[in-house]
Amino acid sequence: MENQEVKKNPAFLEYVYKLTEGIDHTEALALSVKDIDNLDIDQFNRIGLKTYQEGKWTIHTIFQHLIDWERIWCFTAVIFARAEGTVPGMLDQEIMGKNSNADELSIEQLVEELKIVRQSTIMMFNSFNKNILETNCVFSEYLMPLHAIGLTIAAHQIHHFNVIKERYLPLV
Repeated sequence: MENQEVKKNPAFLEYVYKLTEGIDHTEALALSVKDIDNLDIDQFNRIGLKTYQEGKWTIHTIFQHLIDWERIWCFTAVIFARAEGTVPGMLDQEIMGKNSNADELSIEQLVEELKIVRQSTIMMFNSFNKNILETNCVFSEYLMPLHAIGLTIAAHQIHHFNVIKERYLPLV
């Protein structure tokens, strides 16, 4: 974090709080599982690998993106929870999306993997005590409590499910 100012109230965190409507991370993650369970897989299969615009990700890649970033955020949460002190560097989601093999996987496989990763995330956050959850951590250049990483995971899903609803479902 040398030569960078740490921001205490990032705009993206305000967006996270807006998407999660003021609930805590435990409830947000539980609701996110219900949203996954309510997905219309048949509709996604009808869309297939279509995109709403050239150069945009397929629904498959969006699901892989959700899975990958949840794992990254959980790794980050563990580092802060255990007071290890090494902050991972920034990663480029576009490079990761471009280099995923998500389009070779079925929607069913990706959704099942997302469910399993989410259950693991919930178990991890449930294992953290109050002191750990309130630990301030520098995430990117932002200072935020560790529990906000759980909210970020739920909000990230809400954001991308909204994109799918608004931009991909009309492709059916």
